[in-house]
Amino acid sequence: MPRMTGGRFLAETMHGYGITHAFFVPVIAQRAMVEMEKLGIRRILTHSEKAAAYMADGYARASRGLGICMAQSVGAANLAAGLQDAFLARSPVLAITGRRPRIGLFRNAYQEIDHFPPFDPVTKYSVPVDSPEQFQFLLRQAFREAMTGAPGPVHLDLEGTSGNNISDGEADFDVVVEEAYREYPSYRPEPEDEKVRQAARVITSAQRPVIVAGGGVTTSQAQRELVQLAEMMSIPVATSLNAKGAIPDDHPLSVGVVGSYSRWCANRVVSEADLVVYIGSHTGSQVTNEWTVPASGTPVVQIDIDPAELGRSYPAEATLQGDARASMRKLMDVMEPIGVRSEWVGRAQQLVSEWREEVEPLANSDGVPIRPERLCKELTDYLPSDAVVVSDTGHSGIWTGTMMDLNDPGQGYIRCAGSLGWGFPGALGAKCAVPDRPVIGFTGDGGFWYHMSELETALRYGINAVIVVNNNHSLNQEKHSNERIYAGEPGNPDELWHFLDIDFSKIAQSIGCFGIRVEHPGDIQGALEQAFASGKPAVVDVATDIDGIAPRAWGG
Repeated sequence: MPRMTGGRFLAETMHGYGITHAFFVPVIAQRAMVEMEKLGIRRILTHSEKAAAYMADGYARASRGLGICMAQSVGAANLAAGLQDAFLARSPVLAITGRRPRIGLFRNAYQEIDHFPPFDPVTKYSVPVDSPEQFQFLLRQAFREAMTGAPGPVHLDLEGTSGNNISDGEADFDVVVEEAYREYPSYRPEPEDEKVRQAARVITSAQRPVIVAGGGVTTSQAQRELVQLAEMMSIPVATSLNAKGAIPDDHPLSVGVVGSYSRWCANRVVSEADLVVYIGSHTGSQVTNEWTVPASGTPVVQIDIDPAELGRSYPAEATLQGDARASMRKLMDVMEPIGVRSEWVGRAQQLVSEWREEVEPLANSDGVPIRPERLCKELTDYLPSDAVVVSDTGHSGIWTGTMMDLNDPGQGYIRCAGSLGWGFPGALGAKCAVPDRPVIGFTGDGGFWYHMSELETALRYGINAVIVVNNNHSLNQEKHSNERIYAGEPGNPDELWHFLDIDFSKIAQSIGCFGIRVEHPGDIQGALEQAFASGKPAVVDVATDIDGIAPRAWGG
């Protein structure tokens, strides 16, 4: 085995796995930074640890490989906070931190706290690294943990405030690149034949089945199999927000996103079904609208790579533990194509048609300020066939999930899993992973304020994502709850959700990015064309209606 520093070992391992970027706040693993540059790995210096974690998350989801973020000991807890979204989204991110050598612990060392515990709830695997020799084995295990089963974040805590005891230390390192962990899913476990036959019998005998496709379908790259299974068995398909785009929105069997960020037609179809087939969905509160869609007691078939998820929220008639693609292929091998379920499919299509008719006036509104529904329609009409849409949470997730259509299989959708403000840095990370694809970030002004400083990062590195800001100078999703609390009370509830009306395009221009403000709906597509043609990071500030509030999800 050749002798080298831990920093060289890290850089060569990253290079071997095809990792092109690392996102960090200094000072951390400086020897590794030098070695990364020699190998052509870009080191993206961000303005906060959370932004570094968010960028690594966006990078991981767009590249389908490992994302890497790094911070020294004083920033470690901030980095842990940034892993919440990667954990919720099941995204493989490696966080590398430094810590004081053990001789300095428990003695009031400068800037030092016990930052190890915050990583426990947001990682699959979190371990200290005490020596260069140990680093060799633990780094390889971190890759395996992050990329297998349901992917997720992992953490290595390197000895030395900046991890330099490991990064600078020398040992006999053997750089091993295991192809299985270059891209997820690393393995495709298959369910047992008898369980497949049991699930096939249950699905075939149902009169009104519906498929709910979750993030496991996109993780598995099983979109084609999903459509094949739905067409073969004449089953309508709803998706979680994580799986938006897994079936084209204009497909006759597509009913839209289900749950709390949903089209009411999707919730109605799932509620009227006599069998719900969950594929790669963990049946959490969002996809089930707080476990009301479907109602308790509805028969369920569940397919998931993680056996702990099977039957977690709904007792199942049949369960398959396995990769989504492999499981659907085995199902189709034992099932006979069924004739069109005319009445049930017709009912689903009727509900979708009624929903589209209901939202059509707002989607085509020429009103000023611009309705968010019209903004989403213009984005749908503009989207290139290979575009990647990266959405923030809250209203951004609701608007893009419900009002944007992804009709081309080449289009991608990545959503924030929980933390407002994730969308902008997440889009930058995604653009680093797929530099040749158009990346559109969608956020509100409330989300954009969180990490607006990363405009400078984007400009410095030429990360030319286009960020659309749904700018209603507010957190208007909170309007009704604040007004309800204030009912009959003196005071000003607007102070709890209003912002100043700021033109973000001017801020972008002042930094050197491209910026354009849109105040009329007919100008949206032209502004997008200019933004993409600018060859710069771009902000499209769209002045939208503060009263454009998403309706509450339909509940059973």
